[in-house]
Amino acid sequence: MNPFIVCATRSMKNYASGVIQHLSKYISFSKISDQINGLDLLNTDRFADGEMEVSVNYSIRGKDVIIFSSSARNEADINVEEAKLELYHAIDSLMRCQANRIIVFEPFISCSRSDRTTRRSSVGLWVHLKTLSSLGASHIVTFQLHSDKSKTMVDPSKCAIDDIPALTLLKKYLCDKYIKTVDFLENEVRANWAFCSVDAGGEKLARVFANSFGAPLVVAHKQRDYSKPNTIESINILSADPVEGKNLWIVDDMIDTANSVEKLIRVLSNLKPKEINIISVHALFSPPAVEKLEALCKEGLLYRMIVTDTVCCSAYKQNIHGLEIVQSEELASQIVKAVINNESMSNLMQPFNAGKYLSRKQ
Repeated sequence: MNPFIVCATRSMKNYASGVIQHLSKYISFSKISDQINGLDLLNTDRFADGEMEVSVNYSIRGKDVIIFSSSARNEADINVEEAKLELYHAIDSLMRCQANRIIVFEPFISCSRSDRTTRRSSVGLWVHLKTLSSLGASHIVTFQLHSDKSKTMVDPSKCAIDDIPALTLLKKYLCDKYIKTVDFLENEVRANWAFCSVDAGGEKLARVFANSFGAPLVVAHKQRDYSKPNTIESINILSADPVEGKNLWIVDDMIDTANSVEKLIRVLSNLKPKEINIISVHALFSPPAVEKLEALCKEGLLYRMIVTDTVCCSAYKQNIHGLEIVQSEELASQIVKAVINNESMSNLMQPFNAGKYLSRKQ
């Protein structure tokens, strides 16, 4: 194991601290005793004219550096542009201090949906990944990219990229909190639950989720107006089984403005399901998402919403009834352990089977 240090930009210091605590389960304390100091490794200054400078407070020569950062809504309330710029400056300063490897861990890459050319647009994800690798990042780690093809934007001869399927966290959470036994899975979930895509493009994601539990799949076919962002014209529901009386789980990788999911829930409610729930990895909650979701809860149309903490959203628990946040820090610590030990992460990429998971727990 090469000497390493875990640090963070201002946007994710608390998250990184949680990762370090979990990391002590896998690595002896003597090897991570200096990691707490890593949270004070970077210092960010702003000049009078607004320019930024990030400095390294002590020597990291020859060490592997795992840096946590977020450009989405974050604990320090730093906006997208400033958070990205701080990360870029941090990588540059780490390179100048002769770090051995720089591993950038962004639980959610905020520009992940900007992954294709439309009209005469820039491609935000390409710009971001290209900047990280050009500055000196040797490895990028994230949870649940918006598209598999996004990984092809990184030149593997210069920088590795690992996209960990955080939906597995949500599947385990469902098993642990709501299913609990193989008997309930076989007799209740497979008979009375269904998993629904938010649109045709999300069918693959929802299908994988449904297959994990052996439950039916419902596909929502959404017609968009691509001349305007976040605009939907109509939604058609495709299902081999009746939706009436079922517990529906809408599966998506992220909830942004909630325009799509709000319209979908109102369409699904006409089919008289027992309840409608949302399960999603990234809780962006861009305005007016919170107001829309809160209204759906008050109208009795949305029963429960399960998300992860890849985007800071704990402040909204008081607004959105039934919001449950699944912690990802322990999974992140397992990834850090694998990276610093040069171990395979294939076990974190394996398809999830609810029956096998519950059988092992009983």
